[in-house]
Amino acid sequence: MESMLNTVVLSRMQFALTAIFHILWPVLTTGMAIYLVIIEGLWLKTRNANYYHHARFWSKLYILNFSIGVATGIPMEFQFGSNWAPFSEAVGDFFGGILGFEATMAFMLEAGFLGIMLFGWERVHPVIHYLATIMVAFGANLSTFWILTANSWMQTPAGGQFVDGKFVVIDYFQAIQSPFMVTSFLHMFFATLETSMFLIGGISAWYILNNRHAAFFATSLKIVLAAAIAIAPLQIIFGHQSAEQVHHYQPTKLAAMEAQWETIPAGQSADWSIVAWPDEKAEKNHWDIKAPNGLGYLLEFKSKLSEPVQGLKEWSPENRPRMILLIYYAFRIMSGIGFFFAGLMLWSVLQWLLGKLSPETIAQQRWLMRGWILAAPLGYIAVESGWIVRCVGRQPWTVYGEIRTAEAASNLPIGNVLTSLIGFAAIYTLLFLSALYFGSRIIRQGPNLELPPPGLNHQPALVTTSAKHAPDQRPLEARQ
Repeated sequence: MESMLNTVVLSRMQFALTAIFHILWPVLTTGMAIYLVIIEGLWLKTRNANYYHHARFWSKLYILNFSIGVATGIPMEFQFGSNWAPFSEAVGDFFGGILGFEATMAFMLEAGFLGIMLFGWERVHPVIHYLATIMVAFGANLSTFWILTANSWMQTPAGGQFVDGKFVVIDYFQAIQSPFMVTSFLHMFFATLETSMFLIGGISAWYILNNRHAAFFATSLKIVLAAAIAIAPLQIIFGHQSAEQVHHYQPTKLAAMEAQWETIPAGQSADWSIVAWPDEKAEKNHWDIKAPNGLGYLLEFKSKLSEPVQGLKEWSPENRPRMILLIYYAFRIMSGIGFFFAGLMLWSVLQWLLGKLSPETIAQQRWLMRGWILAAPLGYIAVESGWIVRCVGRQPWTVYGEIRTAEAASNLPIGNVLTSLIGFAAIYTLLFLSALYFGSRIIRQGPNLELPPPGLNHQPALVTTSAKHAPDQRPLEARQ
């Protein structure tokens, strides 16, 4: 039993490592793909070469993220067969199919059109190229849909029943549309958009602050700011709806998120804990700072609860989440960053309305630019924190209320799991350092504003032996 417990812990650590690292990359590709659709659409509409140069510049960061995302996503999925075989055997008829949809419908669609988007600028008609960019963005976000469908089913299983330890699908569409699915997808969709927009804005602000292509990057900053006007409030709304669903479907997770040890009956007011120091052994908070009636307003928009908020003590220790301190503060970090983004958006909009974001004056807004630079990595921290709350808070269940995590893990030798864990840590560290190096190199080089845009009446070259129609033999750098 002790050996099995250690194997479970190591397998969880390995999956956490691979998942936390992998999510960094598709978060940007899914959101930035939509930005590329917007920027290329503006180029086709206005024929302004500035928009074309933006598309070429930001697509370099896109392909860097896409490449590492692919390299780190495949090993993560293989773990379902290696480290989590009992789980895969129990739910594979549904869960495996959903992951298959993600690979065949979404990833293959994105990968299939990616080559045209990256290398087809002078080889296909601009409208065809734009269609390829749209399909890449659609494939990237369809991938988000299927992944959130699979994970949401683990949170709130539906559409079937477990028979002799194996999930039997009764209604496939009901299983896909599990209670968490719609809100979870929208929350993640806007998280990718928000992360991408504020990263693009942060990089743009860095250029502006350093007086490098200030007018050029003022354009990208204004585009993402215009998008943030809608995205930042919507993300807060869907985040709130997600918390409401946790309240109704996963009361143990809500209790962990709030470090709430005692049950608050219906009809009473509920204070919201702003900061606290939970102690799992003592089953209490050593200290906390509360907002009066805050939890009632957060959950139901009123001071007194219509439904009770169950405390952690309602469940025995083996049936409630561990690492309460981590869950509690991860939720607050995620929420705090969301409100910071909304505040930065409002500040920026005010400066825009006052005419202080023009190409001539934007460089003078140094504190505002510093705020955007600070915001650049925060979206990643918010996403990681949200997934910690989502998955660590689901414990001790892999499929909530049905399959315990200890029952879902493969009974592997400890040395094997430890070796693979160390190997993943080493490889992912190398990939992360490589991404930082090549990403910073792209940013230091900046956009190529001398690159001539392809003609809108461009026709693909015919294969012929004449010198007039010979393939371009210039080096790749010269053609880009």
